[in-house]
Amino acid sequence: MVPPPMPSLIFRKGLDMKAAVAGELAQDYRSAVVDELKRTDFIYRAGRLTIHLAKEFGFCYGVERAVDYAYQTRRKFPDARVFLTGEIIHNPHVNEKLRASGVRFLDAPGEAIDALGPGDVVILPAFGVSVGLLAQLDRQGCTLVDTTCGSVLNVWKNVRRYASDGFTALIHGKVHHEETRATASRAVETGGRYLVVLDKIEARLVCDFIAGRLSSAAFADRFRGSCSDGFEPERDLRRVGLANQTTMLMTESLEIGEMVKAEMAARYGAGDLESHFRAFDTICSATQDRQDAVLTLLGEHAVDLMLVLGGYNSSNTANLARICAAKVPTYHVADVSCLESAGRIRHKPVGQKTEQVLSDWLPLSGPIRVGLTAGASTPDNQIGALILRLAACAAEAP
Repeated sequence: MVPPPMPSLIFRKGLDMKAAVAGELAQDYRSAVVDELKRTDFIYRAGRLTIHLAKEFGFCYGVERAVDYAYQTRRKFPDARVFLTGEIIHNPHVNEKLRASGVRFLDAPGEAIDALGPGDVVILPAFGVSVGLLAQLDRQGCTLVDTTCGSVLNVWKNVRRYASDGFTALIHGKVHHEETRATASRAVETGGRYLVVLDKIEARLVCDFIAGRLSSAAFADRFRGSCSDGFEPERDLRRVGLANQTTMLMTESLEIGEMVKAEMAARYGAGDLESHFRAFDTICSATQDRQDAVLTLLGEHAVDLMLVLGGYNSSNTANLARICAAKVPTYHVADVSCLESAGRIRHKPVGQKTEQVLSDWLPLSGPIRVGLTAGASTPDNQIGALILRLAACAAEAP
C-alpha cells in the first residue's frame, strides 16, 4: 500500500534568504533615474519636456514582498521544480524574469497541477489562491511559499466573519480575477454565500431587487456565474456585508456601499440596519495612496497628458487610468515599447479590452508637460526606462 503524502511544508514569512537575493532584486528592478526623481521633487526635465511623477507609484509593499519571496524560493531550492499557480503579480516584465529563472507557471499549456507531489515547490501569488486549490496542493504534499498580500488576508477575515454571522458577502470586484475568486471561496468555506458586482451599474440592480423593482428571474439571468451555488436572492440578499477586490477604484467601492446601505435602510428601517447591512474598510492602503497621489498630481500641475504604466490585466493600473482619463488625455501603456515614436503609441483606452494604436499623440512643438504614474505591480526600472524613452520621443519631434 502506498503511504499518503506528508502534509505540506508552508513558508509564510520568507525563507531566510533575503540578504542573499537583495543584490539580484536591485539589479533587476532598481532605476537610477527614478532614484534621482525622488531627490528632485518628482520632476524630470529634458529640453522642452517636463515630467511630473506621482509621489506614490509602482511597487507596493505587498508586491515587493511577493517578488522577494519568489526570488528567495528559487535560491532556496535550486534543484527542485518550482512552480507558480499563475502570475505572481500582473506585470509581464516581472513574470518573464521568473520564467527565465526556471520558475514554471501552472496555468501554462502542458502543465498539470495533478502531477505535482512531494519535492515540488509551489509559490502562491500575492492575490492568494482559492481554498480548494490550497487544499489540493496540501494533499499532494507540495512545499508551499505563500506570498498572499496582507490586505487580501484582511478581506478574507471579514468575509469569513460575514459568513459565520449569516451575512452574504457582496464583493466589489471582477468575477474572474484571481483575488476575487480566492475571496469568494473563503465565504463558501465558512458556509456562507457571495455575490460579485463589477461596478455601480450592477450594484444598482442589486438595490433594485432589494427594493422589489427587479424580479428573481431577471436577477438570476444577470448574475449567473457571479454568485455562489444555490444562490437565492430572496433569502441571500436580506443580510449583506460589503467586501472588495483590494485593487478596485476606492471611490466606487465606497459609493456601492452607500447605495446598498441606503436601500437596506429604506427596506428594513434605519433602526434595524445593523441586522441587514455591514461594511468594513477593506480598501488596500497602497491602492488608495496611489489613487490619491494621482489626483494630487492633477490638482497641482497642469499637464498636457498622462501616461499610466502597468500590465493591461492589472486592475489597480486600469483604475489609475480611469481616474486620469476623466481629467486629461490618458494613455495606459504596458511597457516602454508602447512608445514607438513621437507620432505613434500603442495603448489600451479606458474601458476597452484590447490595445490600440494612436498617431500624433505627442505635441510636436512647444513645451510638453506629462504626468506619469504606475500601477502597484510596476517596478522602478520599467518606470525609468519609460521616462528616458519619452524624453527621446520629445526630442525627435521637429
